[in-house]
Amino acid sequence: MDAAEQISKFQEFFQEFYYSKLLENARTGQKFLIINFAELSQFDPQLAELLLDQPEEVIKAAEIAIEQFDVENIKGFKARFRNLPTSQRIMVRDIRSSHIGKLLYVSGLVRQKSDVRPQVTNAKFECPSCGNVLSVLQLDTKFKEPTRCGCGRKGKFRLLSKELVDAQGIVLEESPEELEGGEQPKRMNLLLKNDLVSPMSDKKTNPGTKIVIVGMLKEIPIIAKDGGQLTRFELMIEANFIDNVEEEFGEIKISEEEKEEIQKLSKDPKLFQKMIEGMAPSIYGHEKIKEALLLQLMGGVRKKRDDGGITRGDIHVLLIGDPGSGKSQLLKRILNVAPKARFVSGKGASGAGLTASVVKDEFLSGWSLEAGALVLANRGICLIDELDKMSKEDRSAMHEALEQQTVTISKANIQATLRSETTVLAAANPKFGRFDPYDAIPNQIDLPNTLINRFDLIFPIKDLPNPEKDGEMASFILDLHRNKIKESEIPTKLIRKYFAFAKQHIHPVLTEEAMEEIKEYYLKMRSSSEGEKGGLRSVPISARQLEALVRLSEASAKIRLSQKVNKQDAKRAVDMLHYCLSQIGIDPETGKIDIDRITTGISTSQRSRIVGVKEMLLELENKLGKTVPIEDLIREAVSKGMQETEIEEVIEKLKRSGDIFEPKRGFVQRI
Repeated sequence: MDAAEQISKFQEFFQEFYYSKLLENARTGQKFLIINFAELSQFDPQLAELLLDQPEEVIKAAEIAIEQFDVENIKGFKARFRNLPTSQRIMVRDIRSSHIGKLLYVSGLVRQKSDVRPQVTNAKFECPSCGNVLSVLQLDTKFKEPTRCGCGRKGKFRLLSKELVDAQGIVLEESPEELEGGEQPKRMNLLLKNDLVSPMSDKKTNPGTKIVIVGMLKEIPIIAKDGGQLTRFELMIEANFIDNVEEEFGEIKISEEEKEEIQKLSKDPKLFQKMIEGMAPSIYGHEKIKEALLLQLMGGVRKKRDDGGITRGDIHVLLIGDPGSGKSQLLKRILNVAPKARFVSGKGASGAGLTASVVKDEFLSGWSLEAGALVLANRGICLIDELDKMSKEDRSAMHEALEQQTVTISKANIQATLRSETTVLAAANPKFGRFDPYDAIPNQIDLPNTLINRFDLIFPIKDLPNPEKDGEMASFILDLHRNKIKESEIPTKLIRKYFAFAKQHIHPVLTEEAMEEIKEYYLKMRSSSEGEKGGLRSVPISARQLEALVRLSEASAKIRLSQKVNKQDAKRAVDMLHYCLSQIGIDPETGKIDIDRITTGISTSQRSRIVGVKEMLLELENKLGKTVPIEDLIREAVSKGMQETEIEEVIEKLKRSGDIFEPKRGFVQRI
């Protein structure tokens, strides 16, 4: 089929299927036309076959055909093809020299992305001798000048004009789920031009997004140091069409029928129960945790105030539990429900891998930023398993990402702040691998208090033998093994769409009753701590928990698809938070909830003892001089109603913190 025939065929095809689309794109100034390959192959299979084999010429013919329509602004229109047959789909690792020049379609993750820069496609030169104008196509990496003119002149031509297009380089990496065993994901360079680098499509190709790309495979000569060419060539795909695979909640398309289904579901009186069952149907029990995960996926409302302050809407949840209690199962399940979810695990994650790292880059020459998991999951959810196995330095990298929702990096001449509006769901084991039923839970959480403080909800999952419960659980698990499918009433697909719809359209506001309910609980908790005998007052709940209550009640209203947070939502949030606090925030000595227990690791009753012992030391120092015998100190404290073991513990704590030291055995001295 020659070029003229191709052009006339394409004209017929566009006239029949795409004329109205063409007019619309020309009117809105979008200089491209997206063509469905399936329609083309139905219209003319021979032309479609030719497109896959000789894409460059056929695409050119399609573009000439578009330009022959009598429409204004039609010059420079690009033809883009989508929906290629699966036979053209190829993995990066399988690309060989036989594929050069063919139209392929590849999927993967965007790893890096260069800036958009102009590139010369065509240059016009004038011959100084005869005035002849020569046009040279610039297809290579080096700028080419004409070698000679018709009049016989060689060299030194005058450059008249050059055509520039916007171009951008991208490094595409295979997505991990397609790999087998110990293979390392392979990378491929992509070249994007014209409308593929417009600000709208630029969002599609942010690092971390998963894309499908249709393009032509081209070879690039590698230039040696002495200017000659090497026999080895580099490969690159020139993109023709790019599409997102994995969207955020905000980008999921919802049809009218699905909207009706969602609205119908939101009116269901048993909505919460059904949603909780649908969260993880293959995991037994843990109703409270499933409800918390439901609220977490929904999230509160992110608020930006006029003074530039931002209040986060993401609810962070921490699960601490015995081994084998299904924590990782829950995490894996959320991975399937939430779009844009990333999973990282303990020892396999470093601080740089979670936040961002600066790498020496061959492709873009110089230093470039590589985003880590928390940044790649921006507006999604990041699941961190085995949080307790991570090293201390790596964990500290998460502080800023959890509260301020940004990641700031200052390394190798790069100062950058990246957004990480990411919800975090983390799982960890207690200090010695399993909970000790006789010890207070906060003593067994081996995580820095500053990090724990940033989680809105913390759930301990205990695995205690109980014949009745164990029997039910065993039957449930064995039943799962026999019948593979355990379907919930609401299919996963609908749950996903439901979340997406709520996140896109529902932004609830607190009503007076809800505010009253939250305030009442907050004040009741704050005033419940009466001053202990001669000691400090415990702080049962702080302003951070107040914000958590607001976020949880907003999420609850979102699930009902309501624009107002009512009393019921506030009650649900209060119950949820109270459940968590009563599990891990109780001071075993007073039996009251004490937030310091979690946030600072030292309960108020302990702190008041420390203050008391310090005062006694001062008094004794005035009587006995610099060094004070420990025996005298203990005697003094016992006379004031303290236990001997408690005093020894306090002295040990003060020694560790460097407030006192032991100059000689049996004596202590203040520093």
